[in-house]
Amino acid sequence: VGRARRIQRFMSQPFAVAEQFTGIKGQYVKLEETISSFERLVAGEFDQYPEQAFFMQGAIDGVVEAAQKLSNS
Repeated sequence: VGRARRIQRFMSQPFAVAEQFTGIKGQYVKLEETISSFERLVAGEFDQYPEQAFFMQGAIDGVVEAAQKLSNS
């Protein structure tokens, strides 16, 4: 269930067209990078990261950075 919630949050990527509504700058992520990140996520490679780190992140690198910030606070 936790992995499914992480996937759901990761799918909430920051789109440029939604920037005016979310206040979060849109990001462009290449298709290959998105697929690779998603495969790694489904495989459980990021299960140790808190769910909130996945929300509104473009690339998986953003998830890692957000998780580090959350652990430092």
